[in-house]
Amino acid sequence: MAIVRWNPYLDLDEFDGFFRGQMQFVPAMDVYQDEENVYVESPLPGAEPDKVNVTVEDNILKIEGNMEKKSEVDEKNYYRKEVRSGSFYRTVALPTHVQAEKALATFDNGMLKVTIPKAEEVKPKKIPVSVSKK
Repeated sequence: MAIVRWNPYLDLDEFDGFFRGQMQFVPAMDVYQDEENVYVESPLPGAEPDKVNVTVEDNILKIEGNMEKKSEVDEKNYYRKEVRSGSFYRTVALPTHVQAEKALATFDNGMLKVTIPKAEEVKPKKIPVSVSKK
């Protein structure tokens, strides 16, 4: 049985990547809703919109794609390399039932925004109150 000792000088980003089992880019997401829609925003700086795929299936949103670095210099002797390129992938369970076929994704200045209408059965229903005359 090997003894694993904690190393305070270990790069925490690499340590976290080790436990995720991957060293690829995982985009951050904000998910919020109003009465009509669910919204998802994800910053994807450097991504080409035509290389980003967004799908919704069974109330699960999936964002995946590739980011390529246009000019890579192989002669660089990197001390630390944090500018990411390569594939990215992220899924998130949506907070309510949605109409996936009506989803809309826009990409503006490196920010992906997905708007997904809620399913009719989960939208609030306004019930008119009538006044009875006595």
